[in-house]
Amino acid sequence: MMPLTFCPAGEENIIKRIGGKEDTRRHLENLGFVPGGTVKIISALGGDLIVNIKESRVAVSREMAAKIMV
Repeated sequence: MMPLTFCPAGEENIIKRIGGKEDTRRHLENLGFVPGGTVKIISALGGDLIVNIKESRVAVSREMAAKIMV
């Protein structure tokens, strides 16, 4: 298991766990980041990530992406 920030762009990954405080986890869950779901990094801009999640593109900060374990 590793944070999403360490994954290469273009690779599809399965979300294993969401870390962080309760409100952070709830926010990520509302965006579609749930354990068992797939996430694919489209691009990384200065540490922030653009990802595909549930057929939507979402921008995630480096701090948020570090809490998503794949």
